[in-house]
Formats: sequence, C-alpha cells, structure tokens
Amino acid sequence: MQKGSWIWMDGEFVPWDEAKVHVLTHTLHYGLGVFEGIRCYKQADGRSAVFRLDAHNRRLFDSARILGLEVPFAEDELARVCVETVRRNGFEECYLRPLVFLGDGEMGLAARNRVRVSVAVWPWGAYLGEEGASLGITVKTSSFHRFHSNTLMSKAKTVGNYVNSILASYEARNAGCEEALMLDTEGFVAEGSGENVFIIRSGVVKTPGAHSILPGITRDTVMTLLAEMGHAVREERVTRDEIYIADEAFFTGTAAEIAPIREIDHRRVGSGGPGPLTREVQARYQAVVRGRDERHRDWLTPV
Repeated sequence: MQKGSWIWMDGEFVPWDEAKVHVLTHTLHYGLGVFEGIRCYKQADGRSAVFRLDAHNRRLFDSARILGLEVPFAEDELARVCVETVRRNGFEECYLRPLVFLGDGEMGLAARNRVRVSVAVWPWGAYLGEEGASLGITVKTSSFHRFHSNTLMSKAKTVGNYVNSILASYEARNAGCEEALMLDTEGFVAEGSGENVFIIRSGVVKTPGAHSILPGITRDTVMTLLAEMGHAVREERVTRDEIYIADEAFFTGTAAEIAPIREIDHRRVGSGGPGPLTREVQARYQAVVRGRDERHRDWLTPV
C-alpha cells in the first residue's frame, strides 16, 4: 500500500504516520461505524476528478443515520474535505476512504462515545486485479449467507458487516478462486463479498433486487449506462444456477469497477471470458469516469 502524506482527522490534517487512535477505540472492538469507498480518476484533459462524490457522501450520511450516529460535520463540508485530501496528497488517481467511528472512552455495547471522522486517500489499482478485469475472474458460491435485512441492516455500509464478507473471501481464496458469490437467507443470489452482480442471457440483463444487498453506486451507474445502451435491467430474484447458464456475468463496485466472471463453481460462464456486452459496459464506464462522456460530466467533481 502506497502511503499518502496527509490524513484528515476530526477537522484537521495530520501526517499519515501520526493518524492514530487508542487501542480502546469503541469501533475497533464492536464494529459500529460506517465508511465509503470512492475513486478519483485522471481525466482526458489531464486534470483529476472524484467520481460520484455526492452520491457516496449521501450514502455515508444515510448509513450513519441508520446506525444512529450523528456525524459532527455537515455533508457539504465533508465533501470539500474529500477533495482537499486528494489535492494535498498530490495523487492524480486514488481511492478515498471516509470513515465515521466511535472513539475511545467507555466500553460496553451501549456506550455513546464521541463520533470521530477521518478521510484517507491512497493509490489503488483494480481490486480484483488488472488481469481479472481483462480476462475475467473465478468465483465460488460461499457457504456464508448474506444477512437478513432485519438482522444487520443491509442499506448501511457498516464496518462490522464486513466480517461476513471477509469470511466469504477467505473461503473463496482458500478454494483457489478470486471472489465469492453470496446468497441471501432464502438461497437466492445476493452479491459478491464487496460487489453487486449482473447476469446476461439472450440479451436480457438481470440483477438481484435491493432487498438484501447494499445497492451500490457503481451498480446504479451501470444500470444507467445500460439503459442508455438500450438494455433495460430487470431487478428480480436470481438463482445460482441462472449464473451457471448465463451468457455473461460480471461484478460491479467502486473498488472492483467492472469485473467479468469467467467461471463460477467450476462451471464456465458463457464463452469463459468477458462477453461483448460486458466489454461494452467496461468501455462505457471507463469513458464516464475519465470525462470522455459529455452526458455525465455532473458525476465528476474536479480536484
């Protein structure tokens, strides 16, 4: 991981190596906190811009509200902080990680310690690897299910929720695969360990509905782009065997971007590589995030 120079914490910039918390930080023990993953891209004109900052920032504050956390900064103020953190670190392209967490003080589940906020940025390539983005990835259906929406609320990007994702990721990697596919508590396809999923068969594009997933901002972006390309996306329940017989399948996420699925549970998906519509979506997505698509310049916040 390449370090930056500065991290913003609780209203001020501190040197990267001095951005520390106490070992009794409440969120470290109990997982009550929320975060976002955002990307900044170098644009076609040579400048840099943060992609869909407003949508990510809105989700961060929505997540905090769901968990009952009062963010001690205004939404527009934190958006400005994200841009300034990129600027101060001098990265042309980077990943942004705003984090809202409970600091140290009291211990115990019902403790109401001070809400703290940080923003860090660092360079980060394709989450599932450049080769995976180009050739496709192998996937294993996990034995760990995505939680029910009334167990751990799925619309909040909660720190502790990702234990579920970590277990699924470890299981997939231990089986020699690059990512996990997770089912919901009723056995239908939910999402990857940190991505949403799309499938294509006979020209029909489907993605699981939002009942047990975190509705991703990249997911929303891709659905918008597909509609512009003449492909309405059907949001409905998907069974795992539908992916086995799909012509194409891919994951979407801020970190993963558009990751084609070439194999799942030792079954080849389609031709065993990225299909034509997946390739087209990848190209459209890269054009949008890099400012080569005039229709979506409003999704870009200049640095």
